[in-house]
Amino acid sequence: MSKNLVVLLTAINTEYDAVRRRLVGPTPHLHKHGTRFETGTVRHSTCRVALGLTNVGNESAAVIVERAVSEFDPAAVIFVGVAGALWDSARLGDVVFAKHIYNYQGGTSEDAGLMARPRAWEVSHPIFQLGSELARRGEWADSPPPGEDPPRVHIAPIAAGSVVLNSLTSNHAQWLRSRYNDALAVEMEGAGVAQAAHLSGSQVAVIRGISDRADGTKDSANDRDWQPRAAANAAAFATRLAVNIIKDKEQLTMADEDRTRPTYHTQVSPTIHNSTVGNITGFVNNGSSYGAVSPIAVSPADLIAELDRFSRLLEQHRAAGDLDDATLTGAQLQLDTARKSAQAGTPESKHMVTTALERLRGLVSDVADLAAKIAPLIVMAGGLS
Repeated sequence: MSKNLVVLLTAINTEYDAVRRRLVGPTPHLHKHGTRFETGTVRHSTCRVALGLTNVGNESAAVIVERAVSEFDPAAVIFVGVAGALWDSARLGDVVFAKHIYNYQGGTSEDAGLMARPRAWEVSHPIFQLGSELARRGEWADSPPPGEDPPRVHIAPIAAGSVVLNSLTSNHAQWLRSRYNDALAVEMEGAGVAQAAHLSGSQVAVIRGISDRADGTKDSANDRDWQPRAAANAAAFATRLAVNIIKDKEQLTMADEDRTRPTYHTQVSPTIHNSTVGNITGFVNNGSSYGAVSPIAVSPADLIAELDRFSRLLEQHRAAGDLDDATLTGAQLQLDTARKSAQAGTPESKHMVTTALERLRGLVSDVADLAAKIAPLIVMAGGLS
């Protein structure tokens, strides 16, 4: 599997559905030991995702993480779900992006009481930096219901154990809040996810939406109201984080290629169906050109005809097994965007068509024949008249 994929895991169906609604073309993927995943593309992006359900508990989550990592070799593993708030600073519906995750139930029982023996796992540094930037920008959330404030992102530790906490006064509740008083949320899977991801060498993040206050007020009626809302907010932040993880990875890969690329100066003319669509002067490596492009003027109809040909080529490669259904769906979505933008004939059309084609190139980059045919289409987009 390609590294340009992020694994998103959830513990319950409400969380799973919240993520799945943000995917295009989810397609079943069966692990050899029976674990079921779905692969798809995050809407309006080229980011591919493998979505899985772990069930409740750190141990179960750890097993599924190991299977997901061995199956997909992902760029990152993100656990998405709901949690209880330990302090009033987090409102219902807010999102907690874990700075680190405590396995808080380790300890020794002594005459003086239960002494904490905590283990903790840090979130991967690049993901922490990226998630912090997304939280600062505040552009990740869906529009809130009328009259409500948008959810906030809290960057704080999360405590994970095997007990559902719903009390302020029990010995367990008081011990947790006193020994781990910097933790903002409590849940049941994050420690297993973080440990398994670290042992597997994968980058990891844990993202939780606040669905209750873990203070004795949790009940079925409140869960029916707040669990879907909290899960949706966590899914919104997690999928935006996944998209940006892949963007950063692609940018770093391109930068590495630029530093190591052997180059020589030349001029070439990209063609489609034996017709020249522009002149490229610059650097060439193994037939790929980089440099200044001088496109020849083309009509929207000409470009749309070439996009239609490319669409048929996509179908041929899918039939040959070079593409999976999720990639084909995402690629066709970008082609539709390019067609509509070309037809619009607005001042922004060139940029919108080019952006869609760049996203398309990211989706089909593993199929050399397809990737090579996109550069001339981009040149044509620059010549739209």
